[in-house]
Amino acid sequence: MAEEEKVEAEEKDLIEILEPSSGPIDLARYVDYVRDPAAGAIATFEGTTRDTFEGKRVVELRYEAYVPMAARRLAAVCAEARAAWPVLRVAVAHRLGTVGVGEASVFVAASAVHRAEAMEACRYVIDEVKASVPIWKKEVYENGEVWKENREFLERREAAVGPVPERKKAACCCGSKVRVDEAATDGKISAV
Repeated sequence: MAEEEKVEAEEKDLIEILEPSSGPIDLARYVDYVRDPAAGAIATFEGTTRDTFEGKRVVELRYEAYVPMAARRLAAVCAEARAAWPVLRVAVAHRLGTVGVGEASVFVAASAVHRAEAMEACRYVIDEVKASVPIWKKEVYENGEVWKENREFLERREAAVGPVPERKKAACCCGSKVRVDEAATDGKISAV
């Protein structure tokens, strides 16, 4: 893609990582951004906080990110979507901080001349956000909390390097993860 075309394509993407003080995602803002007279379709995805996970009551989610790296990766994901499908405009928003049950944490919108391209690009963007953008999620339960790895990230890592063996002790810079002790009747939390 020529430099002039690349700049024009980037100007048609709206990428925002929203600080905790930003409040809820303004979904209409992103849908309006991708609206284009040439578009025959706008596809959207809204990721929300659910109230349970594997039988545990979820109180809230907490997101953290290395914002400069996350913004660069989001821009690259939008560029990849543009290279694969003839989309007109793309918008991505992801909240940081606490996101309550029922609230949106991530929103993607894509417009294209035809619905198939808009839907495929939208799906690609959200799948890539979950698999490769450095935004981390902690699920907070009534009886504990745990940092979560996205299934898409784990599947991609396993495809690239093979299965990663379970470890009893953390051997990385991130320290140990916290897990809810399912066997405990008093809701004890243990480090793994």
